[in-house]
Amino acid sequence: MSRPGRRLFIITGLSGAGRSQALKIFEDLGFVCVDNLPVDLLGKFGELVLSAPHYGLTALGLDIRGGDFRRDLEAFAAVMRQKGVETKVLFLDASEEALVQRFSETRHRHPLGKNLLQSIRAERRFLADIKGLADKVIDTTNLALGELKEQVSIAIGAKRRAEMQISVVSFGYKYGLPRDADLVMDVRFLPNPYYVAALRRKTGLDPAVAKYVMKNPITKPFLGGFIKMVETLVPFYIREGKSYLTIAVGCTGGRHRSVYITRHVAGVLREDGYAAREFHRDVQR
Repeated sequence: MSRPGRRLFIITGLSGAGRSQALKIFEDLGFVCVDNLPVDLLGKFGELVLSAPHYGLTALGLDIRGGDFRRDLEAFAAVMRQKGVETKVLFLDASEEALVQRFSETRHRHPLGKNLLQSIRAERRFLADIKGLADKVIDTTNLALGELKEQVSIAIGAKRRAEMQISVVSFGYKYGLPRDADLVMDVRFLPNPYYVAALRRKTGLDPAVAKYVMKNPITKPFLGGFIKMVETLVPFYIREGKSYLTIAVGCTGGRHRSVYITRHVAGVLREDGYAAREFHRDVQR
């Protein structure tokens, strides 16, 4: 029986190679993540993946702490595929030198024992067969977090633009800046509709206010330049591994100019393929 849309990624590999970071990336991409599952529970876990609605996108972390999972993993993956679940094994590797350095920096104990170098070599031998059956091997020796995210996204088939959550927020300076703002744009240089009696009680969501803001000769070139700057910067934030970005647009009271500009910018970003949402913090004040 086919189960369209159900996807299972099994993340394993050498201790210290980045499995925990990879699982966090899967979590940011909307996957239910389970780490260090005991081998004896693989069957029960498979039942959840097959039946529970919120387990449609699942990432499972397995390592030697959960027991000898080599034979069980291959059989488990085969069963899940037979039952219609898209199942892939992702193996994280790294050089011996990189692993020694990471364990030394974090002062974590290797799961296989006190002698770090011997433990790393023993684990590499232990997992050789698993590495051979992996759908994708990622060598994290020289990867920064953003580069690891790029590799995981490629393995998943995710669109990098869609994975970043962008919030465009309008606000009023008289009420203070949003605390979570990453980029802030002040649009108080634009004429204020508040001083037009017919527009005072309206907001930037009203077509009359939008028309008033856009008729100013500086608005169009400003918007073009501002949007170009944002479109230039966002890919670099994604490359560095940032999952959330907040762009704050402020005017005096947060009801007119900033509201219209926020709506316009969020709309353009959505057209660009980004997951962009708009919020108007002070529009009702």
